[in-house]
Amino acid sequence: MITWLRSLAARLSGTAELPADFAGELAAEEHVLAVARTAEGALVATHLGLWLPEGRRVGWHLLSKATWKDGVLTVIEAEEAGAAGGAVLLRDLPGRRLQLTDPRRLPDVVHERVNQSIRSRHHRDLPGGGAWFVQRKVPGRDGIVLQVRPNQGADEAAVAEFAATVAEQLQRAKER
Repeated sequence: MITWLRSLAARLSGTAELPADFAGELAAEEHVLAVARTAEGALVATHLGLWLPEGRRVGWHLLSKATWKDGVLTVIEAEEAGAAGGAVLLRDLPGRRLQLTDPRRLPDVVHERVNQSIRSRHHRDLPGGGAWFVQRKVPGRDGIVLQVRPNQGADEAAVAEFAATVAEQLQRAKER
């Protein structure tokens, strides 16, 4: 009876029901938005991020790219590689392909959430290679963070120096 009530409440509220084999542990106020099935297990989208089948959540601000094609969701996760003043330096990890056996609304929710986390993005060519400068909202936190992802082969020290300058200018503009 309780399972039926939870299912009904999830449908009425527009949220998805957490699958019984979910490998993670949601935060106290974390809301499930969509669920999909893969051969590896459940893929769960919440307002805080995307839970991978092994039970690890990736925040929306750390998903560099997500594509949906021919039943496969490919996600590129970024890791924080350091700091440059008030900017966070990112490094993309290899893409991960997830064959969805029952996609439901999950691909649309992932696309929407990744795009909603981005406030602005700009590519800058620099001596020694370029970089993407992206201002993003971090789920569950106030404010915006400046993320900088150097192009492959770019001079990371030069990118970091320029990123620190940009972060400082943004901070000064906020204080005015």
